[in-house]
Amino acid sequence: MSHSEEQILCESAQATDLVYTHFKTFYQEFRQIPNLAKKAFEKRDHQESLNLSSNRLRLYSISIRVVSDQIKTDLAALSAHENLWVNVETDFQARISAKYYADLAMAYLHSIRRKIYQGEWRVEDYSLYRSKYQSEADWSDDVDQYPVSNSNLSEQLSEILRSARFDIPYEDLHRDINGLVERTLSNMDSALSAEEECQIEMFRAGFFRNRGAYLVGRIVSRSERIRPFIIALLNGDNGVYVDALIMSNTYAHNMFSSTLANFHVTNEHYHELCGFLRSIMPARPLGLHYSTVGYNHLGKVAVMNEIESERNQFAKPMSVAPGTPGTVAIGFCMPDSAYVLKVVRDKPTAGYKWGKFEGVESVLRKYNQVHEINRTDSMLDSIIYYNFRLRVDWFDHELKTLLLDQAADSVRVDGDDLIFKYLIVQRKLTPLPVYLETANQRQQETVMVNLGYCIKNNAAGNIFNRDLDARNYGVSSMRKVYLFDYDAIEPLTDVKIRTNLDRIEGEEDIPDWYFEDGVVFLPEELTTGLCLPFRELRRLFSDKHKDLHSVAYWEAIQTDLNNAKVPSVSVYPDSERLRR
Repeated sequence: MSHSEEQILCESAQATDLVYTHFKTFYQEFRQIPNLAKKAFEKRDHQESLNLSSNRLRLYSISIRVVSDQIKTDLAALSAHENLWVNVETDFQARISAKYYADLAMAYLHSIRRKIYQGEWRVEDYSLYRSKYQSEADWSDDVDQYPVSNSNLSEQLSEILRSARFDIPYEDLHRDINGLVERTLSNMDSALSAEEECQIEMFRAGFFRNRGAYLVGRIVSRSERIRPFIIALLNGDNGVYVDALIMSNTYAHNMFSSTLANFHVTNEHYHELCGFLRSIMPARPLGLHYSTVGYNHLGKVAVMNEIESERNQFAKPMSVAPGTPGTVAIGFCMPDSAYVLKVVRDKPTAGYKWGKFEGVESVLRKYNQVHEINRTDSMLDSIIYYNFRLRVDWFDHELKTLLLDQAADSVRVDGDDLIFKYLIVQRKLTPLPVYLETANQRQQETVMVNLGYCIKNNAAGNIFNRDLDARNYGVSSMRKVYLFDYDAIEPLTDVKIRTNLDRIEGEEDIPDWYFEDGVVFLPEELTTGLCLPFRELRRLFSDKHKDLHSVAYWEAIQTDLNNAKVPSVSVYPDSERLRR
């Protein structure tokens, strides 16, 4: 064996040890965060809860960067020749193959490889672990079962509440149990009225996010109808109390939407967890369940596996997404897909409103910013893939031509494939103007009211969308409204709130705010900024959300944000709250 071969083997072994050691450190820190979130809930330290969410998202990328930089610095031969990495991969796979977290560890290894060699994101790298995402995981060992009937419902609900094992007391356990019994019976219709025994199945974990804690389960009747059974808890001045019971499929989907910060879950069996969540929220793609509980990179893999499966199943090419084309981004999708994909144009179209375009990287930074913050149930999360390869025949001719013409800096042809410098993936929504064109009056009114709540929640998350045009908002199948286009977002605390309502009628001078630098917002012009042709709907919006048109409302939120107050965001309607 030559000296160079000895060096290669030595460096491969060193790299394997280094990656394995750092992965274990990362995973240990990652798994500690849910327990820290529980303590933050018990201490009512809401700012710490937000900090934990942000830190958890950054742990992976920080660890990847540290390891890859060390390998590039200390292991020159390995760093210079990607073909030698196969030794590392073989040794590492043998070391972790029997571990529960093997798929996460291999994803970690592939991320390091791409970081070192600036390689492509390849779906086939994860093919060995695809069955774990696509199979129905057996969660029986992670679920507590409570057979219930009219006669023992109170006792079983008491056991469920006590299973949380908080280090602080409940404010009034007897009151909360009675409230849960009343609500359960009213929601179950006649299922329990004839002493029919049902089963409540609770996943053995605490779920923590922002100000709240949740006990998550499902209730199964003898007819095998399944519905969510989610107990929402808050911590008040006098202890923990039950705020709501969620048994609606729609509300459960909204609560677990990736438009909110990730849940911290005190159970490390993530495949079983996501399988259980999918059983009570089947309309949600599996990949998004992984992301919702903090396993964003596994979610990233599962989402692309799902897109590939959709392509193989429906055999329809991607085309330009429905709705008015964006001035900055090109959106495209398959007709039957749950997802929409985006790239940013090299330069905006003629309809661009914001002066000098700061480039593609500035737009990507904004998408990443939204990924890392509390999205307050009003902004879509985005998955960004870098150096991604897809077959040309996945795209129709019009879309392929558009991408190569208007995003040539980010998309290129390589044989039978398109290579994307980056690729943004979001859950598919119906653009708001498109939805309004075909919805009935009640649906129209519902989404216009929800649009106002969306704007308010964005503000609570320190997000201001200076392009209030309704085309930047989308409607889900549950009629929730979300902001999905982020090229015009700004921190609300940086926005100057001004008005022309204090000007004297007939005054012709240019207002003082006109000469101010930065972003200026006049609340009285909000409804006009939506650019909607539906006069009655605009009037409804203004009537239902009068506060959005006042300077005082916006300045009050800015004051709270500047004082580091954590916004209180409602993720379920008041109708689901128990009397207290």
